[in-house]
Amino acid sequence: MDNRAEVREFLISRRAKITPQQAGLPDVGTRRVPGLRRGEVAALAGVSVEYYSKLERGALGGVSASVLDALARALQLDDAERGHLFHLAHAADGTSAGMRPRRRPSKRWTPRPSLQWVLDKFTGPAIVRNGRMDLLACNQLGRAMHASLYDVADPHPNFVRFTFLELDAARAFYADWEVAADTCVAILRTEAGRDPHDKELHDLVGEVSTRSEDFRRRWSAHNVRSHGAGTKYFHHRDVGDLELAYESVDMISDPGLTLTFYAPEPGSPTAQALDLLASWTTPTTTYH
Repeated sequence: MDNRAEVREFLISRRAKITPQQAGLPDVGTRRVPGLRRGEVAALAGVSVEYYSKLERGALGGVSASVLDALARALQLDDAERGHLFHLAHAADGTSAGMRPRRRPSKRWTPRPSLQWVLDKFTGPAIVRNGRMDLLACNQLGRAMHASLYDVADPHPNFVRFTFLELDAARAFYADWEVAADTCVAILRTEAGRDPHDKELHDLVGEVSTRSEDFRRRWSAHNVRSHGAGTKYFHHRDVGDLELAYESVDMISDPGLTLTFYAPEPGSPTAQALDLLASWTTPTTTYH
């Protein structure tokens, strides 16, 4: 990525989202573009207009943490956006190289036997993915739940390619495709800020950008998000609608990987649907 362009576009996009009313400022004069003026952001952050303009042109190298914090407050960034701003600053001053994992998990990564045992002991769907949204490992119910992804890319499915390049299957699988698409791109954009030198990620973005206007539009919005916990809605072709709580955790033992567990509300229609799906799923794992 061009770091200066990433910084410029991110700051401009965040500034455009804040109205004077949200910032507690009077709305004076005609505004040529949405959101706050540069001078208003500078005043809120406690820096000069000239200095903020320099930052918005992409010059984040060497900027102190206190100034970045002030910018985050002025632009009302959430935790994911604030983290992204700091990652962009680290990339600008070169410190991101020392913060990257010693190795990037590749598509050919395979789970340790002990990790697979953990996945298989969990009764709900469980998956492991990397920041590029490659689906790397799962338990039997996780694979059955994501059968649509494996149908189009076995053994190495990718959520980004599935969501934007397999539209019929993706729109059938996600109960709200628009929300799923927004989330998918925001997670990928977050990873791009965290590890700007990941060539495979760049290649993935280039590939999908050339083939999907839906992806290009979302990528250009520069939205980011953390993916910790919540509720997701799916439609499985065999057992119908699924409403699942999920918890995602970063894997300390495998930097760059995320482990996600899904669970239905006990006694719910989703729990019954998963029980039915599990009864149709034959274990194939062989332990050595």
